[in-house]
Amino acid sequence: MTQPERTTPAAPGAPPSMAYRWYVLMLMCSVYTLSITDRYMITQVLEPIREELHLTAGGVGALTGLWLGLFYITMGFPISWLIDRGSRRAIVSASIIGWSAMTMATALSRNFWQLLAARIGIGVGEAGGTPGANSLISDYFPAVRRPMAATVFSLGAPIGAYFASDTTGAIADLHGWRAPFLWLGLPGVLVGLLIWFTVREPRRGVLDAHIADAKPSFMDAMRYLWSQRSAVHVMFASALTALWGWGLMYWTPMFLNRVYGLSPGQAGAITGNIHLFGGGAATLYTGWLLTRPSMANPRRIVKLMGWWIGSATVVSIVIYATHSLALARVLFWLFIPSIYFYIGPCFGLLLNLAEPRMRAVFCASTLFAANFFNLIVAPVGFGSLADWLGPGHVMTPESLRLSLLILAPTGFWATFHFFWSTRRIVADQERATGIAVEAHA
Repeated sequence: MTQPERTTPAAPGAPPSMAYRWYVLMLMCSVYTLSITDRYMITQVLEPIREELHLTAGGVGALTGLWLGLFYITMGFPISWLIDRGSRRAIVSASIIGWSAMTMATALSRNFWQLLAARIGIGVGEAGGTPGANSLISDYFPAVRRPMAATVFSLGAPIGAYFASDTTGAIADLHGWRAPFLWLGLPGVLVGLLIWFTVREPRRGVLDAHIADAKPSFMDAMRYLWSQRSAVHVMFASALTALWGWGLMYWTPMFLNRVYGLSPGQAGAITGNIHLFGGGAATLYTGWLLTRPSMANPRRIVKLMGWWIGSATVVSIVIYATHSLALARVLFWLFIPSIYFYIGPCFGLLLNLAEPRMRAVFCASTLFAANFFNLIVAPVGFGSLADWLGPGHVMTPESLRLSLLILAPTGFWATFHFFWSTRRIVADQERATGIAVEAHA
């Protein structure tokens, strides 16, 4: 295999201040917040959309998830290839402005095809957001702090999910299902302009033991990824966790609508605060934990994630099996925070398992796998399964419940990959960064 050329770094200029590094990190967190909000807010109003457009569960899943997911994951690779070569600031700025405009266009949709075009536009725009943001973060924080920085970045997930559920549901109850897309789309345009005018582009790899000035081809990056076997297993673990956790959450608003008779606003009121406070607390705890000296060894991080996701999988099975809304409400406080626990550590680990000129492609690869599962398999596959399991192949509350009970055990599959990655993750990280993991860590 041809190895990318490495060069010894020149003496760097004055590094950015710690305050500025955190300013950039907060802006990148806002990118992720708006990405999650604009991608998942439609799940809160699936039932009104399904009724208005006379769709099956599989049909509304395909309209709202399949096509966004297809364009998101396929455009992620060429855009990430550009991110590893061009101005990350410019690409992230253009991406968030583009998908925010398409979010607002969703509110103007009056038929199936207009709504489909808006969802495709969101998918294309979002393809450049997370890979570009993570690549920027990797050059503002050193290797030992990247899992922590990536975890702070991932705070955008619970904050975004709160807006996507509680805020969307409340606005939809008052003004109809289209109104939230106007209210929540505009902030992205403002954040995009702020990134363009205030974020400086750092030199790639400036905080690693070497700087790769050569620009590896896409296939060089993919061959290197495949040779980093622990990275492959971390990616599969992350993707399967997304299928399990975010796949279940995709259908949870409709589950609460159909099984317990709740409105979008009532369903959002149950899950919204858990996303914000429970998910936020889980993310902050993870960020604090990753600053501990004992967590400097990546092997301990993946073991912790394996135990956490495996335990939470048991909780998720009980939630969709019980007929008690009161019990489900309590257990959501255990299940929903767990779907945020893995995001930051996985991004941080992958940043350390990739060489500097390959980080956006590594990020795009894990997003490809994760979003194939949670934006294509979960909405279309398990929506269609809910239809097929119903009498006359028409979804009922109990067929939807059974479909989600078939989905829930996939968390155990993710746990397997987390534990397998422990075999080589230390050696693979040292190979990518050129920095030894302390023996006592």
